[in-house]
Amino acid sequence: MNHVEQIRRQAEQTFGNKEKADHWLNQPMVGTHERSRLQAAHSETGYELVNAELERLRHGFAC
Repeated sequence: MNHVEQIRRQAEQTFGNKEKADHWLNQPMVGTHERSRLQAAHSETGYELVNAELERLRHGFAC
């Protein structure tokens, strides 16, 4: 499984459904020159940043 697929799966688990996960993943991510979280997840660094955001959300911290 590649990084993008992992992020999609993690987002769906975090948000409870595909539609909410897709909405969040397609929002611009701060510090990525307006790229979406999904676009950022294509690189190793971007994947780590998006994954860290999801971890914070899972633990109740707003991003």
